[in-house]
Amino acid sequence: MKKYIIIVAGGSGSRMNNIVPKQFIPLLGKPILMHTIEKFFSSVPEIKIIVVLAKELNDEWKQLCIHHHFTIPHQLINGGETRFHSVKNGLSLVPDNCLVGVHDAARPLVSKQTIITAFDMAEKKGNAIPCVSINESIRELNGENNKTVDRNNYKSIQTPQCFRSDILKKAFEQPYHPLFTDDASVVEMMGEKINLIEGNNENIKITTPQDLIIATALLQYRE
Repeated sequence: MKKYIIIVAGGSGSRMNNIVPKQFIPLLGKPILMHTIEKFFSSVPEIKIIVVLAKELNDEWKQLCIHHHFTIPHQLINGGETRFHSVKNGLSLVPDNCLVGVHDAARPLVSKQTIITAFDMAEKKGNAIPCVSINESIRELNGENNKTVDRNNYKSIQTPQCFRSDILKKAFEQPYHPLFTDDASVVEMMGEKINLIEGNNENIKITTPQDLIIATALLQYRE
């Protein structure tokens, strides 16, 4: 089946203490978003790439592509009010009868193995959601009280979250709900079973200045 990836790049730089939108912040000399696009293109060369970007950032992105001689083919589409609406906009460019993944632009360290496994599992079972184990102790809050819980019963969820396009398109016909924190939650609301796969621990979401330091070190180590 043909493969599409929707890269959601609608975040701001607020938690980075940076006026530059976080997807444009330099990482080893080029914007984070370029690293993310390159990872998918190198992992699945035939993949069709859709970048969802706030309308007011389109010109800046095009100038960055010229400056960095960035020529990997991709389509731009405007973002929406929420992540849910941004993904829905991206899905308007996805045909029927294909596989589609949704990925956070601020996760440039996703591995080739995670990408390939997610698409393969989605083709077999309808969806595939990468996750990793939680290594720290966790507690459940209940008002002013809290209690320890078994961390083995919990997973930390990553992207790309991959689906057969008919399933994801149908799911996004639902009205928006605040509980839609990712694409798996939208599909689950429709009654679909969610299939978890092993992600990669390096696949962090760059949200804070500390995350940027870690991502820089990990990329340098890979090189």
